[in-house]
Amino acid sequence: MNIRTQFPVWAAVAALTILSSGKLHAQGPTESTQDTTATAPSLFAPVADASPQEQPLIGHGSRGFFIRSPDNVWLLQLQFRLQFRAFGPWDFIPDGRDDFQNPSGLSLGIRRSRIKVSGHGFRPWLAYAMEYDVGNSVLLNYTLDVNRWDQFRIKVGQWKAVYSRERVVSSGRQQQADRSIVNRIFTIDRQQGVSFYGRLAEGTAADIMYDFSVLTGTGRGNPVNDDDNLMYMGRLQWNPLGRDVPMRGGDLGRSENPALSIALGGVTNQSPCTRFSTSGCGRLNGFEVGEEGQFRVNQAIVETAFIWKGFSWAQEFHWKSIEDTFTDVVTDLDGNYVQAGYFFSEAFDWFPEPLELGARWAFSNTDGDNPDSRVDEYTFAVNWFFSGHDNKLTAEYAHFNFSDDVPEDVAGGRFRLQWDIQF
Repeated sequence: MNIRTQFPVWAAVAALTILSSGKLHAQGPTESTQDTTATAPSLFAPVADASPQEQPLIGHGSRGFFIRSPDNVWLLQLQFRLQFRAFGPWDFIPDGRDDFQNPSGLSLGIRRSRIKVSGHGFRPWLAYAMEYDVGNSVLLNYTLDVNRWDQFRIKVGQWKAVYSRERVVSSGRQQQADRSIVNRIFTIDRQQGVSFYGRLAEGTAADIMYDFSVLTGTGRGNPVNDDDNLMYMGRLQWNPLGRDVPMRGGDLGRSENPALSIALGGVTNQSPCTRFSTSGCGRLNGFEVGEEGQFRVNQAIVETAFIWKGFSWAQEFHWKSIEDTFTDVVTDLDGNYVQAGYFFSEAFDWFPEPLELGARWAFSNTDGDNPDSRVDEYTFAVNWFFSGHDNKLTAEYAHFNFSDDVPEDVAGGRFRLQWDIQF
């Protein structure tokens, strides 16, 4: 094993060893455990050769079916998710003139099919999680998380790096049918490595959440770095009202008290990649597939989010610089989205309570060879929540306008109808 390329794994092993040394005391349930079991109806299932005190609790909660030991030392949660989508004339993000000139008809299919496993073992604060994409036969996430203290936690494995809110929010928790055009250009997506994160002064005006990660920087499914340079990511989030905005779309809980989050983030990486996705390392328009260490990528984000009494707001401004270290050519890209939604039942008694209206505007560069190329997105969505985000129907219409150095712009629209359900 090359220690240099496997640094995140070695660092995580060392940190876990230090945290696990000495006498350990079982703490109360983790946040995720409390969400799962406190509100879930629990059934006692007898186990052979087990006394009543040793019988596990079996039931269903916010993270699916669960089995939990009576002392809360062991927990297994299992969740299934399906996302059905009808769309037309296409389902991709248009990023060039050709995308508007070849419309297709109405299509229907399963967009996502996932199995999620999570829980904790040995101690309630030693958590694990995995997510498997059934349709593509891909293991998306696998993490081991030491969350003994709120102020300092450690995570190791592969997961969506906590860089931008829009990407971190699950596709099953989005306010729109899917993410904006900004995501394709600026996400760093899933990476392998180690993260040090926590929350300080919770509930006060100095409420701060931080995340510093050291990652291989070569995307999902690739544990080995391509050169001597790792990916370094930092995010700092301030919650001035003492309450953070949860990583999910909308304000389904109709928050009685307002919550505001302001975040700054940055990433630096050198690799063959100019973009990342669920598929792993990839390239943006205008760039060829890179060689080892060819592209130095620096990124920054400014993000805001707000919820109160059924109203929600989310915004991100992105900047990205790509330096081709072989040619010394530097390309700058930027993008932004603003998204808002509201449950009008909070203002009008006659408005259906499960119905939410949402809108989004976004713009982004599309082509590294042509800095004048740009796509604007205008999206309107209607959500009907049968059982929160676990069972919802979304109807969405998006209009796109593409412009570049050619005088005439091109435009087109896209419709989506989506049913997302989790068990």
